[in-house]
Amino acid sequence: MDRGTERDTPAGPDAGLGSATEATEPGRVPLAVVVVDREGLVSHWSRGARRLFGVPKDEAIGRPALDLLPVSGALPEDRDTTPYGAYDGLGPGLGPSLDGGLSYPAAGRARLTAPGSDRVDVLWWAYPLVGPGPERLLVLAADADGLSTGDTDGAFERIAPGFALHTDFPGAEDLARRLPEILPSMSVGESARIVSQVLELGYPVLEFSQNDRVPVTPDWGVARRAERKARRERAARALAAGEPVPEELRDEGEDLEYAAVRERLEFLNEVSGRIGTSLDLSRTILEVSRAVVPRFTDVAGTYLREQVVAGEGFPEGVPDTTTLWHRVAVEHTDEPGRWDDVVPVGEAMPFPAHTPFFQCMTTGEPVLVPRISEEMGHAIAAQFEKRDIRPLITGRSMLIVPLKARHVVLGFMILLRHPERPVFNDMDRVTGAELAARAGLVLDNARMYTYQENVAETLQDSMLPHIPPRMAGCDIATRYLPGTLLGRVGGDWFDAVKLPGGRTAFVVGDVMGHGLNSAAMMGQLRTAVQTMAGLDLPPAQLLRNLDDLAQRLGDTYLATCLYAVYDPIASELRLANAGHIPPVLVRADDGRSELLDLPTGAPIGVGGVPFEAVRVRVRPGDRLVMCTDGLVEVRGEDIGVGLATLCASAAHPAASMDDACDTIIRSLNTCGGRKDDVALLMARLNGIEPDDVAEWRIALDPAEVGRARAVVREQLHDWGLAKLAAPAELMVSELVTNAVRHAHARPVELRLVRGDTLLCEVDDDDHELPTLLGTGPLDDVGRGLRVVSTLSREWGTSRTKAGKTVWFELTLPRR
Repeated sequence: MDRGTERDTPAGPDAGLGSATEATEPGRVPLAVVVVDREGLVSHWSRGARRLFGVPKDEAIGRPALDLLPVSGALPEDRDTTPYGAYDGLGPGLGPSLDGGLSYPAAGRARLTAPGSDRVDVLWWAYPLVGPGPERLLVLAADADGLSTGDTDGAFERIAPGFALHTDFPGAEDLARRLPEILPSMSVGESARIVSQVLELGYPVLEFSQNDRVPVTPDWGVARRAERKARRERAARALAAGEPVPEELRDEGEDLEYAAVRERLEFLNEVSGRIGTSLDLSRTILEVSRAVVPRFTDVAGTYLREQVVAGEGFPEGVPDTTTLWHRVAVEHTDEPGRWDDVVPVGEAMPFPAHTPFFQCMTTGEPVLVPRISEEMGHAIAAQFEKRDIRPLITGRSMLIVPLKARHVVLGFMILLRHPERPVFNDMDRVTGAELAARAGLVLDNARMYTYQENVAETLQDSMLPHIPPRMAGCDIATRYLPGTLLGRVGGDWFDAVKLPGGRTAFVVGDVMGHGLNSAAMMGQLRTAVQTMAGLDLPPAQLLRNLDDLAQRLGDTYLATCLYAVYDPIASELRLANAGHIPPVLVRADDGRSELLDLPTGAPIGVGGVPFEAVRVRVRPGDRLVMCTDGLVEVRGEDIGVGLATLCASAAHPAASMDDACDTIIRSLNTCGGRKDDVALLMARLNGIEPDDVAEWRIALDPAEVGRARAVVREQLHDWGLAKLAAPAELMVSELVTNAVRHAHARPVELRLVRGDTLLCEVDDDDHELPTLLGTGPLDDVGRGLRVVSTLSREWGTSRTKAGKTVWFELTLPRR
């Protein structure tokens, strides 16, 4: 017998399907595969094990391995108690540990009497397994008689099992690939763990002589579907030939096993198709709960960690007894309302360390309770104050599966079956774990989407101002629309900034591009505009400074900007444009709308381009409409069409400012081609009547301070604001005294403006801005601004061309 030829000859498609004698090549040996758990009980029994040892799978599972396997020395309790025959010894240098447990792979040979057959010569290899799973021993076994050629002249004198440690051979990939296929009751992760240990501890080999070792390439047959097809074809050929069908081709037990596995796979595929149809977290939770009831379980309760329900970041750390778990869904087949009062959805509670729920959420592994005993039911019910949950759970089978993502437990599901229904078994545990793994991934995707959506909304809200609907002499309404549902942040912005003298600055800008980078750039430009507007820079100068700032920030981004300053007393607008679309002015007297003809200018960031401001006279009731190009520009369409529609919709009469904004949005958003962000600002320019403004010139004489107090008191009485006379007199006295003391040549100007508030301004020709100082009991100066800061609603200072302005506001009394 030529060993080299036999070693290299591949097995046929039917190898391993019949008895062990069908595969006679030493390099291809049909193997029985058995897994023993930490209790010494058989947890997996392959088809090859049934054929070799003559024991059906349903009789082998759960029995002590000592009663079934000839692995003498591999199990600590089996010394001198094995029911099988002689033992030839272990592989070279391999043996049990001192405490009786197997620490290294072991190999041996034994003679046994299998039920229904003669004595069988068995070769076996045993691998110790470590890790979080319950598996503790993997046993591979083969029929030594199958290696005999039937030719006494070529028979081997000695065949002994052993290991080739850290040796590669052509069958390595086959071993790594085929072992998980014959462990259907294990998850992919568990079988991968076992394979990795087998490959690390060494490959099975057969020793034919003192110096010749042949690696064993395990042959477990072809894929199951192909195998079943081959079996059916062989059975059909036997029937067609009038021959009896061999026993192995009529084995219905194996078909039932395949059917059970196939049913579980179909169930998991069905569940996978039903969950995850939405990125809404609440809907996803309901989908997961309803997918398992009633096909897999009768009751399904879903619990999530507090951070997950709140839409916060990824929860950190291992859960403990203080971790709050929110009950987010309860699905059941009991009568309606039976569970609602006892375990209401929305309740948050921790779980003590002695409960199976705590074990599941801390280990991240499923917990199987075949039947909830009276004692366990009482322990669980203790967590529900003033509610007796024992009638709902006692006697039921329970399976708790963790909902994990990225190695963190997000929650868990409690699955319960009615007492009359079969209890959860190991296959259900694996199915539930796989279901939970898929559900955990879907929930994490929904959680991440919810979290990112909240972050985007928070970021956008922080970058867009909350403008009051009324400012000095004008009413304001705004709208912001993101370009896409998945991109809530962008580079469009609007703003309204309060200026000295009762004026208001309106700003609309658009950073070119989308996403977080554009939003970040927009935030910087908006902050810069607010700062420079507070300095009361002219519109053209403000855009000039903004362009310089953009150059210093980098040349990556460009932005357009429209800046307008409204003076309600002078009834005029001063506008400057930096590459933005022009605003629309709707006249109040005839309802006519027009695009204001402004110098276009270059976008912010181009650099070296001058900006020009224009003045536009307005009348009370006129409306100014400013927007970004995302509202009027549609791909494939001339922008002039959008601008014409903007003018027409802006002139449409509306009951309120909000209604007017909505009319514009509806008119320009019907085509559905908009992909850009939209910022819209509308201001109704009401103006301030001349009778609501009073001005005086104060000579640079300390005696004039008394006159300033007198004219203010008289004017406030004329306006019916006598209640404000006392604090106004005191603050005017302080400001006029400072102005007279520091002014150079020009008289001090005092102005009162009655609007939504009472505004008082004091102008002088000194450019030094006063500051609020800390004062001691002996200080002679510095108390004036402290008095103003304490009594006024708001106060401030700003530079003017001629000097400075110091102002304060008082809230008007209710009428």
